Amino acid sequence: MTDYPTTQPDTHSEGYSPSGTGDAESARQALVRVRTEVAKAVVGQDEAVTGLVIALLCRGHVLLEGVPGVAKTLLVRSLSAALRLDTSRVQFTPDLMPGDITGSLVYDNRSGEFSFRDGPVFTNLLLADEINRTPPKTQAALLEAMEERQVTVDGRPRPLPDPFVVAATQNPVEYEGTYPLPEAQLDRFLLKVTMHLPPRDVELEVLTRHAAGFDPRDLAAAGVSAVAGPADLAAATRAVRTVDVSREVMGYIVDVVQATRSSPSLALGVSPRGATGLLNTSRAWAWLQGRHYVTPDDVKALAPATLRHRMQLRPEAELEGVTTDGVLDSVLAAVPVPR
Repeated sequence: MTDYPTTQPDTHSEGYSPSGTGDAESARQALVRVRTEVAKAVVGQDEAVTGLVIALLCRGHVLLEGVPGVAKTLLVRSLSAALRLDTSRVQFTPDLMPGDITGSLVYDNRSGEFSFRDGPVFTNLLLADEINRTPPKTQAALLEAMEERQVTVDGRPRPLPDPFVVAATQNPVEYEGTYPLPEAQLDRFLLKVTMHLPPRDVELEVLTRHAAGFDPRDLAAAGVSAVAGPADLAAATRAVRTVDVSREVMGYIVDVVQATRSSPSLALGVSPRGATGLLNTSRAWAWLQGRHYVTPDDVKALAPATLRHRMQLRPEAELEGVTTDGVLDSVLAAVPVPR
């Protein structure tokens, strides 16, 4: 997997003015601080932290996949603590019902009428914990919410707050008690970030923090505080939309996604929604770096997290040990990069 680059903000790019960007520059600095705050609780998951911030900038959703115990839930909880946003958490279990997520009609004995009681989906940041441990019927309760930012109960559409972002965690599909997410739902996630087991030095730092008294249930004691809010996100989202993408770079994105559709290893290539997702995530990453234009390197950096879950391997390719990340690496190596 390609990690996000660790370049510093480009202060010499055309149109960049640290002292004259107003709210947009303040918002960018606030979101950079969010990454710093989350790092106070989560060690060595910089790629996942950046992915969550990019999803917020793009008003998209993110799926975090990893084995139990790699801090998937702690990461999202730390992000919510660093943001002044309403947050809810739903623990997905086999007996969870759709109404437990969206809300339901409740009978009022005094008035003799039914009234709607909001479910946890009516929030800004929804932590869908272990989303693939609930059956497809309940998973589908999020489809409308993720795509249209509303839920329909008793025939009436009910808009969700703005922003509305789903941060879902899941265990690898080969684990016992999991249900694979359908392609339609996977495609609604802007990013899928794989959280790997930590290397030795990172795991040693985790143990050092715990030995010093770190309690993952008490983020305030760890020093995680709110450093950005809705106004920062609104200003940042507007600024990201102004980041320039040349026709050559857009052509590069199209060439990459179309190459996945002709790959002999794939039964399903990247959809047009995936192409627009890669455009948006590349813009957000460029803006976070302090640039007002997208480069092919931005596209390459964001392609794995933006595209990997939108591709489906052929059965014979799976038997041969081929992975979607491997296919994507081959595509990126083969598609000519614009100069």
